[in-house]
Amino acid sequence: MRTTIYLIRHGECTGNREGLFRGRYDFLLNEVGIEQARSLAGELKSVHFDAVYSSPLSRALETAKAICEGREIEPIVEQGFNNISLGSWEGKPKKEIAEKFPKEFRLWRTEPEKLRMEGAETLEKVQARAVKALARITEEWLGGSFAVLTHRAVIKPLIAGILGIPAPYFWKLHPETASYSIIEHTLERGYALTLFNQTKHLKEFIREDV
Repeated sequence: MRTTIYLIRHGECTGNREGLFRGRYDFLLNEVGIEQARSLAGELKSVHFDAVYSSPLSRALETAKAICEGREIEPIVEQGFNNISLGSWEGKPKKEIAEKFPKEFRLWRTEPEKLRMEGAETLEKVQARAVKALARITEEWLGGSFAVLTHRAVIKPLIAGILGIPAPYFWKLHPETASYSIIEHTLERGYALTLFNQTKHLKEFIREDV
């Protein structure tokens, strides 16, 4: 009863390229992101998926649709994989946030697990909902294979949560845009990370350290 999970970050969007905080701001894929999604779909063409789940945000859903093209399945929107809510930071340049909120920005750069802001979601809450959603879906597809299309600020706490990695973990994991990781699950051992941040199918991507 080995279940295989492809954990995938969406393709590049304007927010990635221009250094903006994204959160739930609904950016579309840019030209690079569209090409990344196509390359990703080609890379995974021979992989069987019983289902493909996606964050409701356009950049993830567009990437999921590229993967589903030519298959007899459509992306299933899963709110548990929605991006972190960053409140007033969403859509704003990171440089601007660094100037206006130096204390909070410093926490984001060092230990974002401790960041608390009015109107924003904590990484602890993101982790709880993402792990819960993954557990539910894993139980539904025991012995099968499915994909999850989501965001950097979901992938990191999700991996930490299922593997028992304590905080601070956020800046120790770097999944790039349109990269994929593979998680395997068995009833005897639970979750195991067997591949992380595969990018060999990509011609280009930008590294984000903030």
